[in-house]
Amino acid sequence: MKQSYQNSLRARRILIYICFGILTLLSLLPFAVMLVDSTRSVVQLYSGVSLLPGSSLAHNLRVLFGYDFNLARGMFNSTFVAVISTVLSLYCSALGAYALVAYDFKGKRLVYAFVVALIMIPGQVSMIGFYQFMIQLNLLNNYIPLILPGICAPTTVFFLVEYMGTVYNKDYADSARLDGASEIKIFHSVMLPMMKPGLATMAIFGFVFSWNNFLMPLMLISDKHLYTLPMMVQTMTALGAGGKTVEWGAVYSGLSIAIAPIIIVYLILSRLIVGGGTAGGVKG
Repeated sequence: MKQSYQNSLRARRILIYICFGILTLLSLLPFAVMLVDSTRSVVQLYSGVSLLPGSSLAHNLRVLFGYDFNLARGMFNSTFVAVISTVLSLYCSALGAYALVAYDFKGKRLVYAFVVALIMIPGQVSMIGFYQFMIQLNLLNNYIPLILPGICAPTTVFFLVEYMGTVYNKDYADSARLDGASEIKIFHSVMLPMMKPGLATMAIFGFVFSWNNFLMPLMLISDKHLYTLPMMVQTMTALGAGGKTVEWGAVYSGLSIAIAPIIIVYLILSRLIVGGGTAGGVKG
């Protein structure tokens, strides 16, 4: 009987691993196709999808940089916007989440309900109004409109509130208060380490969103020196509107370069996600 039960558990585990393996392959397939297409010529690309690498990578890179593709500038611009907006979003959202979890005040539920309601409003609804507002403030061709809105990140606040609800322990804060720590010191020394896995999770999502953000920079920025990397890649596809042949192999090469920082950030931050939620708080 016991042997039969163990065999059943083993079979279920194998089935779960198989399902996870299939889902992993399906999620990696688009990236694999993109990397392969970056090595193929235009003729090969029009012939259909293939997982076999071509021999036109060097040609595609020459074409890519021949389009006035300033990789260093694009990387710097995108990194500057993505890093600062992500850091601001995490810090301010963590402050808000800590206040909603740790303190009791009038209107607390109303504030949290307002945060949840903001998540349900599509960003496209306010896009035109935001653009007109930036014109009035004379903030076109400026990174401020791409960075400051990250301070108001209702999705991050909501996630961190839910996360803190599982790891928050009032005794840590009370002990720090007895030692004479101020509220801001408690937040920095005790609560932030406690929230590290949650912060790492939202840092990945925030960085990816900011790095891949294309529509808003396209609306606000017209100076080529301020173009982010996705905008630089898009300029190559715009050649088709002028009757020129679009070198899609070069476009895929640019896209492959553009996703490299995202993968690096994920590999760095994913180690923090698996860490214990309360370990940092105990040490603090």
